[in-house]
Amino acid sequence: MDLDLFARPRRNRKNPAIRALVRETSLRPDQLVMPCFVREGKGISEPILSMPGIARHTIDRLVEEARTWHSLGLQGIAPFPVTSESQKDATASLADQDDNLFHTAVRAVKDAVPGLQIFTDVALDPYTDHGHDGLLSPDGRILNDETVEVLCRMAVAQARAGADFVAPSDMMDGRVGAIRAALDAEGFQDTGILAYSAKYASAFYGPFRDALSSAPKAGDKKTYQMDPANRREARREAQLDEAEGADILMVKPALAYLDILSDLRQITDLPLCAYHVSGEYAMLQAAARNGWLDYDRTLLESLVSIRRAGADFVLTYGAADAAKLLG
Repeated sequence: MDLDLFARPRRNRKNPAIRALVRETSLRPDQLVMPCFVREGKGISEPILSMPGIARHTIDRLVEEARTWHSLGLQGIAPFPVTSESQKDATASLADQDDNLFHTAVRAVKDAVPGLQIFTDVALDPYTDHGHDGLLSPDGRILNDETVEVLCRMAVAQARAGADFVAPSDMMDGRVGAIRAALDAEGFQDTGILAYSAKYASAFYGPFRDALSSAPKAGDKKTYQMDPANRREARREAQLDEAEGADILMVKPALAYLDILSDLRQITDLPLCAYHVSGEYAMLQAAARNGWLDYDRTLLESLVSIRRAGADFVLTYGAADAAKLLG
């Protein structure tokens, strides 16, 4: 008997109820984390032109937004500091100061919304006058081990401010193990590490760098961020981070690297997240504003694809929008 004669897959698609019952991938607000930007001042939410709907918030406004995001069902935020050029220097000396803008903002949000998880970025580029994620040698090379020492001090300062997870995004070798040791030595055994394990030297970061004014002043980040052509290398990076004590692994960007996300899902039992980055978000907004795409539908479809590929949760600038759509 030819079983194909009786195959009618459409029976499981015939109405909303059955489609919901057999749906393989869920998308909920509590699977989304909101990246956000904090700036100096008071009472200001400064729109970012290259990221419609996103703003640089002063601490008081960020606290208000955090309350709103949490009320929508979001369980986490990933803040980034907008540092004035006059405070940047070659050694990122501001990065580990307890009273800097970033740590003050983390404390304020944690005090106001204690149930919201805060994932803090551990990288030097918001604080360096050259825009790189690491310290530079006189001839312009990135100094790996010297940078890791600064990253460890940053991570401890962030934990002291109230970070739930520190998130090293710098892609220096050995930094996850060193940060784990530094946190434990200072009594922060409960502070987790979300490792940017497969972070690619992508062209999709432009709006983010515009938001922070953190683009490299010279050269590029290809000697430490991963080559977009490489797939096997991502598995090796993830396995190294897991062995060094990472609690969660990340793939960044998300949409152009769904194969990488799927690969990592096959080799690790650790939670995985993916970063739906600024360029991926801005493309949807730009197309929608030109009438070429439906923003709401394409946002949700994009996020479902990231979840389907293996992400347990997603960092996305569309988190609040998606949460409202998901109800």
